[in-house]
Amino acid sequence: MRIVKNGDVHVSAPLGMPREEVVAFIDEHKDWISEARKKTYERQKQRAAFFNKLPLTTRAQADEALLRLKALVEPMMERHAKEMGVQPSIVYYKPTISRWGQCNVKDRSICISAYVLLLPEWCVEHVVVHELCHLLEPSHNARFHALMDKYFPRWREARKETRRICQMEEDEEEGT
Repeated sequence: MRIVKNGDVHVSAPLGMPREEVVAFIDEHKDWISEARKKTYERQKQRAAFFNKLPLTTRAQADEALLRLKALVEPMMERHAKEMGVQPSIVYYKPTISRWGQCNVKDRSICISAYVLLLPEWCVEHVVVHELCHLLEPSHNARFHALMDKYFPRWREARKETRRICQMEEDEEEGT
């Protein structure tokens, strides 16, 4: 049983298990469900408060954010791409809250979340190097981690700091 991001309760049970047993299990864990839902709600409030620090509702706000993003990210991208011997086909920016960055290895494009503007510069650099490493290694395997160690040795620390800043946890689901 787990509580997902929106607060819903998801229960998995073996095929053929009687419905009454599943319902009894849920009933036995009502207190846990209530507490887990409260924690999930609080985490969602914290996330919303964090992302709302960067207003992007008007065209002027979005334009200003784009200028700041380019001024921050492009020099990092250029420096690290040269050092790593890679070149993205395009770098673009979107206000994504589910990911700080994304690399499409097929077309070699990189997308950076506008919300990196809420992070310290060294954490933004971690996102940049992470996405560039995907141009050399698509998955998060040992080779990828070795590349991160080589090109941004403080990546684990940066990832931890980023999570601390925005109050996000690696897995936002509560489970039992």
